[in-house]
Amino acid sequence: MEALNVESLPQRVVDEDGAVHEIFALPTDAASLEALLRELFAEHWHEITFGPIIQGAAWEMRAAAPPEKIKMFDGYLTVTFGVPHFHICIGEHKGPHNNRVSPELAHHRRTGRAELYRRLSRAGTPVSWGLRLFNGKGEQQITILLPNPFLHPETDKILKVPDWSRLALWDHLRSRWLGLAAPDPFDRSGTGFRHD
Repeated sequence: MEALNVESLPQRVVDEDGAVHEIFALPTDAASLEALLRELFAEHWHEITFGPIIQGAAWEMRAAAPPEKIKMFDGYLTVTFGVPHFHICIGEHKGPHNNRVSPELAHHRRTGRAELYRRLSRAGTPVSWGLRLFNGKGEQQITILLPNPFLHPETDKILKVPDWSRLALWDHLRSRWLGLAAPDPFDRSGTGFRHD
Protein backbone atom coordinates (compact mmCIF):
# COMPACT_ATOMS: atom_id res chain seq x y z
CA MET A 1 0.00 0.00 0.00
CA GLU A 2 1.08 3.57 -0.63
CA ALA A 3 1.66 5.89 2.31
CA LEU A 4 -1.37 7.48 3.90
CA ASN A 5 -2.02 11.22 3.95
CA VAL A 6 -1.73 11.58 0.18
CA GLU A 7 -3.31 15.02 0.39
CA SER A 8 -4.74 16.22 3.69
CA LEU A 9 -5.93 19.59 2.41
CA PRO A 10 -8.92 19.55 0.10
CA GLN A 11 -8.86 20.90 -3.42
CA ARG A 12 -12.03 22.71 -4.55
CA VAL A 13 -13.36 21.74 -7.95
CA VAL A 14 -16.50 22.72 -9.82
CA ASP A 15 -18.30 19.93 -11.67
CA GLU A 16 -19.98 20.40 -15.05
CA ASP A 17 -23.30 21.07 -13.30
CA GLY A 18 -21.78 23.87 -11.22
CA ALA A 19 -21.66 21.89 -7.98
CA VAL A 20 -18.65 22.61 -5.81
CA HIS A 21 -16.82 19.64 -4.33
CA GLU A 22 -13.92 19.54 -1.96
CA ILE A 23 -11.83 16.55 -2.92
CA PHE A 24 -9.13 14.73 -1.00
CA ALA A 25 -6.82 12.67 -3.24
CA LEU A 26 -6.31 9.01 -2.31
CA PRO A 27 -3.67 6.50 -3.43
CA THR A 28 -4.53 4.54 -6.58
CA ASP A 29 -2.34 1.49 -6.15
CA ALA A 30 -4.26 -1.80 -6.25
CA ALA A 31 -3.47 -2.78 -2.64
CA SER A 32 -4.79 0.51 -1.22
CA LEU A 33 -7.93 0.52 -3.36
CA GLU A 34 -8.63 -3.14 -2.58
CA ALA A 35 -8.26 -2.49 1.17
CA LEU A 36 -10.55 0.55 1.00
CA LEU A 37 -13.24 -1.13 -1.11
CA ARG A 38 -13.11 -4.37 0.89
CA GLU A 39 -13.64 -2.42 4.10
CA LEU A 40 -16.55 -0.43 2.68
CA PHE A 41 -18.35 -3.40 1.15
CA ALA A 42 -17.53 -6.06 3.79
CA GLU A 43 -17.98 -3.95 6.92
CA HIS A 44 -20.20 -1.02 5.90
CA TRP A 45 -22.39 -2.55 3.15
CA HIS A 46 -25.54 -1.65 5.12
CA GLU A 47 -24.56 2.03 5.40
CA ILE A 48 -23.47 2.91 1.86
CA THR A 49 -25.18 3.66 -1.42
CA PHE A 50 -23.16 2.98 -4.57
CA GLY A 51 -23.11 3.13 -8.35
CA PRO A 52 -21.95 5.50 -11.06
CA ILE A 53 -23.24 9.05 -10.89
CA ILE A 54 -22.68 10.72 -14.25
CA GLN A 55 -24.43 13.43 -16.23
CA GLY A 56 -27.78 11.95 -17.15
CA ALA A 57 -27.72 8.94 -14.80
CA ALA A 58 -27.43 8.26 -11.07
CA TRP A 59 -27.35 4.61 -10.00
CA GLU A 60 -27.97 4.73 -6.25
CA MET A 61 -27.90 1.07 -5.23
CA ARG A 62 -27.98 -0.45 -1.74
CA ALA A 63 -27.12 -4.00 -0.81
CA ALA A 64 -29.81 -6.07 0.94
CA ALA A 65 -27.18 -8.32 2.56
CA PRO A 66 -23.40 -8.44 2.93
CA PRO A 67 -21.45 -9.56 -0.12
CA GLU A 68 -21.00 -13.31 -0.45
CA LYS A 69 -17.60 -12.85 -2.05
CA ILE A 70 -15.03 -10.15 -2.72
CA LYS A 71 -12.11 -11.21 -4.89
CA MET A 72 -9.40 -9.93 -7.21
CA PHE A 73 -8.70 -11.37 -10.65
CA ASP A 74 -6.70 -9.84 -13.50
CA GLY A 75 -6.79 -6.40 -11.92
CA TYR A 76 -10.55 -6.43 -11.32
CA LEU A 77 -12.12 -6.41 -7.89
CA THR A 78 -15.41 -8.31 -7.99
CA VAL A 79 -18.03 -7.78 -5.29
CA THR A 80 -20.76 -10.44 -5.40
CA PHE A 81 -24.16 -10.20 -3.73
CA GLY A 82 -25.51 -13.58 -4.88
CA VAL A 83 -26.38 -13.11 -8.54
CA PRO A 84 -25.99 -9.29 -8.56
CA HIS A 85 -22.32 -8.32 -8.70
CA PHE A 86 -19.97 -5.75 -10.13
CA HIS A 87 -16.40 -5.62 -11.37
CA ILE A 88 -14.09 -2.63 -11.11
CA CYS A 89 -10.58 -2.46 -12.55
CA ILE A 90 -8.24 -1.23 -9.81
CA GLY A 91 -5.03 -3.12 -10.63
CA GLU A 92 -2.82 -4.44 -13.39
CA HIS A 93 -5.05 -5.82 -16.14
CA LYS A 94 -3.81 -8.03 -18.98
CA GLY A 95 -6.91 -9.79 -20.33
CA PRO A 96 -7.26 -13.47 -21.24
CA HIS A 97 -4.09 -15.43 -22.07
CA ASN A 98 -5.23 -15.88 -25.68
CA ASN A 99 -6.38 -12.29 -26.18
CA ARG A 100 -4.23 -9.80 -24.25
CA VAL A 101 -5.44 -6.20 -24.07
CA SER A 102 -3.24 -3.38 -25.31
CA PRO A 103 -1.37 -1.30 -22.73
CA GLU A 104 -3.53 1.67 -23.78
CA LEU A 105 -6.78 -0.20 -23.10
CA ALA A 106 -5.43 -1.56 -19.79
CA HIS A 107 -4.56 2.02 -18.75
CA HIS A 108 -8.02 3.25 -19.81
CA ARG A 109 -9.78 0.60 -17.70
CA ARG A 110 -7.71 0.93 -14.52
CA THR A 111 -8.47 3.44 -11.75
CA GLY A 112 -6.40 6.54 -12.43
CA ARG A 113 -7.89 8.81 -9.75
CA ALA A 114 -9.47 8.12 -6.38
CA GLU A 115 -10.86 10.72 -4.02
CA LEU A 116 -12.87 11.26 -0.92
CA TYR A 117 -15.17 14.22 -1.47
CA ARG A 118 -17.74 16.43 0.14
CA ARG A 119 -20.27 18.26 -1.99
CA LEU A 120 -21.01 21.82 -0.92
CA SER A 121 -24.33 23.67 -0.99
CA ARG A 122 -24.71 27.13 -2.49
CA ALA A 123 -24.20 28.43 1.05
CA GLY A 124 -20.76 26.76 1.00
CA THR A 125 -21.42 24.09 3.62
CA PRO A 126 -21.14 20.30 3.14
CA VAL A 127 -24.32 18.56 2.01
CA SER A 128 -23.05 15.09 1.02
CA TRP A 129 -19.94 12.95 1.49
CA GLY A 130 -18.46 10.10 -0.51
CA LEU A 131 -15.77 8.31 -2.46
CA ARG A 132 -15.29 8.46 -6.23
CA LEU A 133 -13.07 6.42 -8.53
CA PHE A 134 -12.23 7.42 -12.12
CA ASN A 135 -10.52 5.33 -14.79
CA GLY A 136 -7.38 6.24 -16.73
CA LYS A 137 -9.36 8.50 -19.09
CA GLY A 138 -11.12 10.37 -16.27
CA GLU A 139 -14.45 8.55 -16.68
CA GLN A 140 -16.27 7.76 -13.46
CA GLN A 141 -16.13 4.11 -12.38
CA ILE A 142 -18.11 4.34 -9.14
CA THR A 143 -19.38 6.70 -6.49
CA ILE A 144 -19.94 5.46 -2.96
CA LEU A 145 -22.24 7.75 -1.02
CA LEU A 146 -21.51 7.69 2.70
CA PRO A 147 -24.11 8.05 5.46
CA ASN A 148 -25.59 11.55 5.34
CA PRO A 149 -26.56 13.35 8.57
CA PHE A 150 -29.38 15.15 6.76
CA LEU A 151 -31.09 11.99 5.45
CA HIS A 152 -32.94 9.17 7.18
CA PRO A 153 -30.79 5.99 6.97
CA GLU A 154 -33.59 3.78 5.58
CA THR A 155 -35.83 6.10 3.59
CA ASP A 156 -33.49 8.91 2.47
CA LYS A 157 -36.16 11.39 3.61
CA ILE A 158 -34.79 14.71 4.79
CA LEU A 159 -34.41 14.89 8.58
CA LYS A 160 -35.65 17.95 10.47
CA VAL A 161 -32.63 17.77 12.77
CA PRO A 162 -29.24 16.55 11.46
CA ASP A 163 -27.90 13.31 12.95
CA TRP A 164 -24.19 14.12 13.14
CA SER A 165 -23.39 10.57 14.31
CA ARG A 166 -23.94 9.56 10.66
CA LEU A 167 -20.58 11.20 9.84
CA ALA A 168 -18.72 8.46 11.78
CA LEU A 169 -17.72 6.56 8.62
CA TRP A 170 -16.56 9.79 6.92
CA ASP A 171 -14.52 10.69 10.01
CA HIS A 172 -13.03 7.17 10.09
CA LEU A 173 -12.02 7.31 6.40
CA ARG A 174 -10.48 10.77 6.83
CA SER A 175 -8.48 9.49 9.76
CA ARG A 176 -7.33 6.25 8.12
CA TRP A 177 -6.65 7.48 4.58
CA LEU A 178 -5.73 11.14 5.11
CA GLY A 179 -4.17 11.03 8.58
CA LEU A 180 -6.71 13.59 9.85
CA ALA A 181 -7.51 12.29 13.34
CA ALA A 182 -9.96 14.91 14.60
CA PRO A 183 -13.39 15.37 13.03
CA ASP A 184 -13.60 18.55 10.95
CA PRO A 185 -16.09 21.06 12.45
CA PHE A 186 -16.76 22.26 8.87
CA ASP A 187 -18.47 18.93 8.16
CA ARG A 188 -21.01 19.79 10.85
CA SER A 189 -21.66 23.38 9.70
CA GLY A 190 -24.53 22.70 7.31
CA THR A 191 -28.16 23.27 8.14
CA GLY A 192 -29.89 20.83 5.80
CA PHE A 193 -29.89 18.78 2.62
CA ARG A 194 -30.34 20.54 -0.71
CA HIS A 195 -29.22 19.78 -4.25
CA ASP A 196 -28.41 23.31 -5.41
